[in-house]
Amino acid sequence: MNNNNPIGIFDSGVGGLSIWKEIHQLFPCESTIYLADSKHAPYGEKSKQEIIDLCIKNTELLLSKGCKLIVVACNTATTNAIEYLRKNYKVPFIGIEPAIKPAALQTKTKKIGILATKGTLSSKLFNSTTEMYADNIEIIEQVGTGLVTQIESGELNSPNTFRLLEKYLKPMIAQNIDYLVLGCTHYPF
Repeated sequence: MNNNNPIGIFDSGVGGLSIWKEIHQLFPCESTIYLADSKHAPYGEKSKQEIIDLCIKNTELLLSKGCKLIVVACNTATTNAIEYLRKNYKVPFIGIEPAIKPAALQTKTKKIGILATKGTLSSKLFNSTTEMYADNIEIIEQVGTGLVTQIESGELNSPNTFRLLEKYLKPMIAQNIDYLVLGCTHYPF
């Protein structure tokens, strides 16, 4: 990139660290500023306007630090606010959204599961992406209520986290999905 200003990255908490890791591997000489808005996590249960307002606040903070580019490392923030951010700020934005296209292109059973937040699954961008790439594919959606909270509190391997995962994943597996899209940057943890 042309200047030495940092790349700004924000998420509703620690989930975007999975994105930061990839950015750091691709651009090891770039400076980055990571903003984890854990105070307001999870975003997935908030209204669209609340999400936009939080994204504005995060963007303003990263711009005050001189960021030349902002990565919205949150599926819910991207699907609900990226259009607004791109329209109202001059800095480039890169968003993260569920990997529906690769799953739809590779499925053999024509059934894919999507584990995401309510805010992502109910967004206009998510629905238009699904329509565009998964026309002849059965999409089995599951809201991952409670998973972000478990991850934010460091409860990755707790019995409660395993119970939630079992509750959400078993029905999708029983419906013969062959791809599972993790529609939240927290979920890879």
